[in-house]
Amino acid sequence: MLNFFNKKFFIIFLFPLLLGGVTTLSFQPFNFFFVNFLSLSLLFFSIVYVKKKSKSVYRKKPYLKNFFILGSSYGFGFFFFGIYWIAYSLTFDESLKLLIPFSLIIIPLFLSLFFSLPILFIGNFCDKNISSIFLISGVFSISDFLRSKILTGFPWNLWSYSFSWSLESLQILSNIGLFSINLLIVTIFFLPSIIFFKTKIKYFFLSFFVILIFSNYFYGSHKINSNSNNNYSEKVNFKIISAGVDLSDFKDEKELVSKLIKYSEPNKERKTIFIWPEGVFLSENFNHQKAIKDLFAKSFSKNHLIVFGANTVKKTSLGEKHFNSMIITDKNFNIISQYDKKKLVPFGEFLPFENLLNSIGLKKITPGYSSFSKGTGNSIINLKFNSKNINILPLICYEIIFPNLVNNESEFNFIINISEDAWFGDSIGPYQHFAKAIFRSIESETYTIRSANKGVSAFISPEGKVLKNLLPDEIGNVELDIPIVEKSKKQSKKDLIFLLLLITYISIFFVLRKLKI
Repeated sequence: MLNFFNKKFFIIFLFPLLLGGVTTLSFQPFNFFFVNFLSLSLLFFSIVYVKKKSKSVYRKKPYLKNFFILGSSYGFGFFFFGIYWIAYSLTFDESLKLLIPFSLIIIPLFLSLFFSLPILFIGNFCDKNISSIFLISGVFSISDFLRSKILTGFPWNLWSYSFSWSLESLQILSNIGLFSINLLIVTIFFLPSIIFFKTKIKYFFLSFFVILIFSNYFYGSHKINSNSNNNYSEKVNFKIISAGVDLSDFKDEKELVSKLIKYSEPNKERKTIFIWPEGVFLSENFNHQKAIKDLFAKSFSKNHLIVFGANTVKKTSLGEKHFNSMIITDKNFNIISQYDKKKLVPFGEFLPFENLLNSIGLKKITPGYSSFSKGTGNSIINLKFNSKNINILPLICYEIIFPNLVNNESEFNFIINISEDAWFGDSIGPYQHFAKAIFRSIESETYTIRSANKGVSAFISPEGKVLKNLLPDEIGNVELDIPIVEKSKKQSKKDLIFLLLLITYISIFFVLRKLKI
């Protein structure tokens, strides 16, 4: 008993905390995916060990709290090391620096519930048997799904994102969706545990998943090679611009626009759509600035469209509403189209319980005291450019992490993603953010054009290939003729596929458990 309590701190606090932290290495920019085989297998055996030792010590069942603590420790390590970069965004305003401990402690603690509650729920059922692997994989994937929905959602660093390096393995995304492949991948990460089970049927399950892995890889390889042979006659010229400006530079809009135009290198004879990053104009009267209009008229031609991010305001019967918007203008700075961001960042772009928090002096991270409003209406931007009708799916910054924003829309030819990643400094945040854009391209089988200030700007193919890119510390432009890929209108059933796969897992669990396998 004494020996167990001497070990207790290590088993349920320190060890799972370290395991959770190590998983960060599996995501971009490291891509050491193999650490998850170790971390998740050791987590599984830790749960089994705590169950066994707790019963021998307490005899009854007050030990459930040990499962909760173990899960909390693992989750805290997972999120503390995985999203520490949030703290960087609080260093640009003196009034927000007091919230740095909140971002480093409270947010990871809250998010750790998505590990502690599942482990609390299944801890009693975990033994060294194959049924437990199906149980824990299924429950972990459900938890990830719920994390993408609850309180606006935060589907960051799902297990599947550790496979961003293997495009062949991810091509099935377009068929079954993110959460289905996430379920399969987390199951694969738990597989090494089976090696230490006594049952001989373990070889059947290991063989099955090995065959599944290689079959999926060859399917993906074939799909990539097949798509590379496609020739499209109709193309649109896009140019991505990265000025690499600090957040302080956004205060002088004329100087910033001058830089962006300089790096755009507009050719007045070439029909081009220029993609600038998010938040170029922070003042909401940007379209009334004569100096900016003069710069546009002088630099661009009738052959050009310019896409950029701006703060905008609309007057309604309930007063003024403020938006984070994607604007498309012509050479005369006339607004051709506007999309208002729908998925807002909690505390970054809006304050939950705004009146209460404002009363104690808190405000959102982005400029302006009032919260942004959520955009409404159709998401697709319809443009006529170079005698062609094209449909664009606009995604602003944070929106690129949500698969449903892609899956619920079908008739678009391109994804345009603009972002402001300078908030996260020289951290892993911008690279993790970029990985999500790769997944959205594969899911939708669509080209993604991404401009991110001090982030990764890139052209991404429907197969997830990075065709051209600018890294966070690079300035200038990259240019590419992108084919107009026609997409048929179809209803997304990816969540249904995930549900059916979960039902299959649950059925397998009960059958194996009854057979004591």
